[in-house]
Amino acid sequence: MTGQASSDHPSEQPRAETRDEHPRTGSDDSWRIGVLYSRTGITGATGSEHFFGTVLAIEEINAAGGIDGRLLDPVVYDAKSDADEYRRLATRMLQEDDVSVIFGCSTSSSRKAVLPVIERNNALLWYCSIYEGFEYSPNVIYTGAVPNQNSIQLAAWLLRHVGRRFFLVGADYIYPRESNRIMRDIVEDHGGEIVEELYLPSDADPAALEQLVRDIHAVKPDVVFSTLIGRAARAFYTLYRDSGLDPARMPIASLTMTEGEIGMIGAGLCVGHIVSATYLNTLDNDSNRRFLTAWRARFGEQPASMWSEMAYNQVHLFAEALKRTRSLDTAKLVDALHDVEFDSPEGLLKIDPGNHHAILTPRVAVCRPDGAFDVVWESRGVVKPDPYLTAYGFGEFWLDGDPA
Repeated sequence: MTGQASSDHPSEQPRAETRDEHPRTGSDDSWRIGVLYSRTGITGATGSEHFFGTVLAIEEINAAGGIDGRLLDPVVYDAKSDADEYRRLATRMLQEDDVSVIFGCSTSSSRKAVLPVIERNNALLWYCSIYEGFEYSPNVIYTGAVPNQNSIQLAAWLLRHVGRRFFLVGADYIYPRESNRIMRDIVEDHGGEIVEELYLPSDADPAALEQLVRDIHAVKPDVVFSTLIGRAARAFYTLYRDSGLDPARMPIASLTMTEGEIGMIGAGLCVGHIVSATYLNTLDNDSNRRFLTAWRARFGEQPASMWSEMAYNQVHLFAEALKRTRSLDTAKLVDALHDVEFDSPEGLLKIDPGNHHAILTPRVAVCRPDGAFDVVWESRGVVKPDPYLTAYGFGEFWLDGDPA
């Protein structure tokens, strides 16, 4: 693969290669797949992490001989954090590049942009980002967490251990608005209070972020739940500490701010902030140790996070299904997925055949001085996805009395 690293990453970011935009000719000797993430633009940081995880999995599978003696042959484009570009490039992959399986999209807006194209062409999209739920497509495999696998757990832990007054802030598009709606409902249903709810442009300017910090100083919530993304989110975390707000007394809680972006902000500015995620790179298990060894050998000191790990997982899960089908036919792959699993760095990964979402293990973690995270709560077992959030119950971690 040939190309360059995202401009949204530090200069020392490891370089992985991508193919240029040129129509390709099919080959009976390989499995053609599409890789469609944003390496540049507002979401270039997380998109690049998705890309690197995908690269590592493809290289591992190919180094082991591929599938049925045929290597994975990726066609890779950079959608530049633009929904229209996602739609254009997905169309190009499906109609010109002989692709029927795409690993891609980092946000709900990009997923929804390509979904009609995917469905019209009866292709298969693998979507590894966490998202707000309330969607199902027979042509999408959703391998990231949905709200009953992260938001509910985070709300329960915050209400018990941090406080009841929540300040909600997010980027102004579907994922933050839906995530904040869900958080509002959960918090208010369990005796908490939403003291403010604000939305900023996805690439909010410094003046808007400075006003946000002043508003937080004025309201003095117990916790700030942030669904800001990309550069604006990282700038917010920096301003937060620079303005004198102390995470030990008033943390920012998030579903998205993990090890990679913490490193870009600076670990010292993020100590005490909280994340709810199914993967942290401090997990102590053999699969994670193997993953981290391979990751560091390929990408050096750039930390692995849930963005790279989820992308890595879904390629290996796809490979397990492909071993059974020996075909890229969408219906055959989906049927095969009902019976396969992958021993992933975060735990055994399966897809729920009823809704095409992943069965995952929720965790809550707190950032420590080295930029890694200490897990302070972990589910006793895997949690089946409930993308339509049919219940807001707190279950084990509320009834236990003290989940930490």
